[in-house]
Amino acid sequence: MPRPIVAPRSRPLCQICDSVINRRLYSTNPLLRFRNPAGSRAHYGKPQLGAKTAQPRPLVSAVLPTRNSNSTPGSRNIHDTTGERGDPVKQVPRAAPKSERAELSSITNMMTYLEKSKLKVVSDRRIPPEADVMAALQACYIVADYIMDDTVKPQITHMVNELDSTAAELLSLDSTSNSKSSELSEDTSAAAITAQVKQIIDMVSDTAYEVISHPNVFITSELLEKYVSVQARLGRPESLPQVFQLYASKPMPREAAGSISYAKQNPNRLANAIQPKIIEKALDTAIEAKNLDAAVGIIENSYSKKAFIRNKVVRQCALPLATFTAAPIAAYILATSLSGLQESMDNDTATNVAFIGILAYVGCTASIGFVAMATANDQMKRVSWAPGVPLRMRWMREDERAALDKVSCAWGFREKWRQGEEEGPDWDSLREYIGQKGMILDRTELMEGMDY
Repeated sequence: MPRPIVAPRSRPLCQICDSVINRRLYSTNPLLRFRNPAGSRAHYGKPQLGAKTAQPRPLVSAVLPTRNSNSTPGSRNIHDTTGERGDPVKQVPRAAPKSERAELSSITNMMTYLEKSKLKVVSDRRIPPEADVMAALQACYIVADYIMDDTVKPQITHMVNELDSTAAELLSLDSTSNSKSSELSEDTSAAAITAQVKQIIDMVSDTAYEVISHPNVFITSELLEKYVSVQARLGRPESLPQVFQLYASKPMPREAAGSISYAKQNPNRLANAIQPKIIEKALDTAIEAKNLDAAVGIIENSYSKKAFIRNKVVRQCALPLATFTAAPIAAYILATSLSGLQESMDNDTATNVAFIGILAYVGCTASIGFVAMATANDQMKRVSWAPGVPLRMRWMREDERAALDKVSCAWGFREKWRQGEEEGPDWDSLREYIGQKGMILDRTELMEGMDY
């Protein structure tokens, strides 16, 4: 017999409103999408009594490439790094954490997510694996990217308005500030919300710094790049010069017989050179934040270091040096072949004359090319070399000069006809610093309209 038709049960008005709000949040912010074990979307707000709370899990799993001993100049690996006595640094292999997803539906979940990721690194008594450190920095980047997104700024403001007691403890908000905020007007409360958002940004930045500066963490190039990405997303370049210094001089942790010892690093090694793309990203972050001290500190701890200069010489001079070494052999073989094409003198004399002529031509041409490359100034805008600086030093320190030129153009006047009229303590300090580096800021004969 046919089944009787049962009328659908009417849903309460609150449930209908909640479902509409949830659908809007899911459609505008993909970071807030997660499902429960039954396949239905989870409900926003505080968990109900007796319900199991979903554990925070990172949105993106850190997949780290395996590196062997055949690394390029400038790459660092804790497994092939040696201490002062030459013994390798040992690390106990551990399994990488599983791929997880984070719940960013409230300030409490964000702070708990960061705290758990940090504790995996800080609370570990052994040398933490690179995967755990990368996962902690990735968690900082996910929260930073979520907070700094303009499309979710209203949601962040709504979250701050509904801070619970747990979030207040994690944000270190004292009772006096809470009591005062309840008595403020609407304009003052809006300013307080902005201050609390800045406090969240500071906490994310401090968490990333605590992870990267932990004594048991060996800073690799991949970790440094991720840390720079976090601070660049937050717009906080203040700690980048110090982290660049730690990258080259931080003692290397070594684990043996259940205890950890620290070996001193040589900051002038080729492996301690920072990659140019990381330096450029950090310098752009300092320029966007209008932080002159951070910009100069980044240049001082990257381009000015001997490790970077030596790495540049190895990378860019390997092929020319190999060609220069093989040039005499190739010239002698060519001279021997040419000596058989003439009959005016004996073969030995003709071979010697042709050999000397070929070497003289190659040597003169290479010298002229090097002088032309080292003395080129078309790329110089405001910072140029002082007279008397050797050509080899100009070539090796060209990246440092270009970075100072970029900083000078960012802090000075944009109009060319006004350049050279800048005043102020910051500009005077920058001019003096550039002068100490063997360079000149706004050289008169190179300025527009002053070449006569």
